[in-house]
This record gives sequence, structure tokens and C-alpha cells, in this order.
Amino acid sequence: MNQRRNTIVELINKEGTVSFARLKSEFPNVSEMTLRSDLKALDMENRIVRVHGGARSIGMIVGTDVDYNIRAARNTAEKRLIAQKALKLLTPGLSVYLDSGSTAIEMASHFPDDSYMIFTSGINCALELTKLSKVRAHLIGGEVNRYNLSVNGIRSINEIERLNFNIAFLGTSGFSFDTGFTCAVEAENELKRAVIRKAEKTIVLMDSHKVGIVNTFSFASPEDIDVVITDDHLSPETAKLFNTYGINVL
Repeated sequence: MNQRRNTIVELINKEGTVSFARLKSEFPNVSEMTLRSDLKALDMENRIVRVHGGARSIGMIVGTDVDYNIRAARNTAEKRLIAQKALKLLTPGLSVYLDSGSTAIEMASHFPDDSYMIFTSGINCALELTKLSKVRAHLIGGEVNRYNLSVNGIRSINEIERLNFNIAFLGTSGFSFDTGFTCAVEAENELKRAVIRKAEKTIVLMDSHKVGIVNTFSFASPEDIDVVITDDHLSPETAKLFNTYGINVL
């Protein structure tokens, strides 16, 4: 039983969200009643979060309060595609803000070595950018979040207020048309809001799994965002709704 439950947690952590139908296919010899008991027990142990029709990882619900390596292993193909699309929007000479997060790191690891001035709150992003000789990279100051290896807080916001960006790339923990773009950590939320105020163009990097997920803090409404870059699994209906708000979907 423990081995099965551990396997369930690993699957949910890897994919972020898993339907009950998927669990039944993964464990064909286990009854539905047993699987539901497993999910209930794991939820009570705070190892996963039960939702209608399946379960989500703790990380999908609370954002940063889960090990970075778990999040980095999720949806890697989608993150790579999103980063590739984002990099095509760059032209030398731009002042760029690059958020923290695994998709942002994917961008940083393939950033063109040219005349860019880049500011980032992601420690791993900054480390990737140090490999480039022509890029001028700046790590925003502030309090270190050990879960997602980023910095935020009042010092970060004060620094952002003194800067201006041609283009900003932001991650998001969730999105719905009712609540907008959301994250789970207040300090991170306030930093994103400050960046949006100081950017000429704001781009959200969002895999399609984030649609329908609602976190505690809303850092942007659809009207605040110019472009959403996502994977190939975003529904046409959602893309059309983004377009009605003037958001270009790539």
C-alpha cells in the first residue's frame, strides 16, 4: 500500500494534475474504492490535494512551497517550446526583465549572447546568464526564497521602481478569466505587479496546465498583459477569449 501511494504521489508531482481516470489506467488491478481511499489518505497527509475528478500536486496549489527539482521536472517539453517561442521575440539592445521559474531558466540557458541588459529575480537564471560575454546581467536584490531560488520583498520592489524595461517575461502559477493571473506568495505577487508597471510590453509564459488553477494572489488581469506564450495544448476557446482582451497568443 505504501509503495502504491508513493507512486501515486510521484506521478502527481511529476505532472502537476492527474485525473482519476488516469489513475485507474495506471493501476488497473486496484479498485476505484481503494484508489479513492489512497487519495483521501494522501490529502490528509498533505502530500497531494484532492480536486474534483482527480488530484493536484501541492506545488500546483501553493506555488513555491515544494522542492524546486520537483517543479523543474514537470512538463519539460512544454517549457522548452514556450522558451523557444519567447526567444524569437528578442532583438539586440533591449532592456529585459526575466522572472524566476523553470521556464525562465530554460529561456536563460538559451539566451542569445548579444547586447541585452537583463534583470532577473531568479538566482538560477542569473547563473545561466553569467555564461554569456555580451549580455549585461543583473540579479535583483531582496530576500531569498529557498524553495524556488528567487529573490523578492520590499528591496526588490524598490529596485524595480527605479528601472524601466522594454519587455518583461513573467511566469504564473495559475490563470482563470475570473481571477486573472495568480500566484501563491504575496511577496512574489507584489514584485510581478511592480514589473508590469515598469514594462513597455508584458509577456506571460504559461503552459496550458495552468488554466483553471486559482491561487491566492492576483498579480494581473487580462487587460494588463500583451502576450501569452503557451504550449500546443491550449484550447481554441481559451485562445479566442484571450484575443478578445487584446492578448496575442503564441
